[in-house]
Amino acid sequence: MNDTVKTLGPLGALLGTWEGKKGADIAPSDTRGVANSAYRETMVFEDIGRVDNHEQILYGMRYRTTAWRVDADNAFHEEVGYWLWDAANKQVMRCFMPPRGMTIMAGGTCEADATTFEMAAHAGSESYGICSNLFLLEQFKTVRYELKITVHGADSFSYESDTQLKLKGQDDIFHHTDANTLTRVQ
Repeated sequence: MNDTVKTLGPLGALLGTWEGKKGADIAPSDTRGVANSAYRETMVFEDIGRVDNHEQILYGMRYRTTAWRVDADNAFHEEVGYWLWDAANKQVMRCFMPPRGMTIMAGGTCEADATTFEMAAHAGSESYGICSNLFLLEQFKTVRYELKITVHGADSFSYESDTQLKLKGQDDIFHHTDANTLTRVQ
């Protein structure tokens, strides 16, 4: 294991370019019902090295993902952001922004050699939180975000995410879920 991978803790295994071809997306439909979609995606993780916050030392990766419906050429989803590792506090973090007028800062605790780790964010939290534009707050308020990553080896990892939404006019929380297994292509 090289030093770059070691400094990134559990995130080091994700460096590189990845493709997933059998993603499952459950999201609100146009009528606020349930839409099930298959998708494919590409994720890229690039080392940004050490980041100093005074006494706090982080190591991070620049991140981007693009997703397409299995039968479509135009992307339906993109994200950009950073994944960070704080070894002293055993904190893994994901800071990202889809181009929908929202940002999410999720985090969790794990060991440096973890092959499975989880992160979460809550609406209203000052540490790991969610910020949305006015329309989303009124119509599709994200109240919680959860992510689980499982590294299967040097060339494969999977994720499961649950974005919990409060839809206007509905009492129950809507679980917008995504899951995919990706393989290394670079």
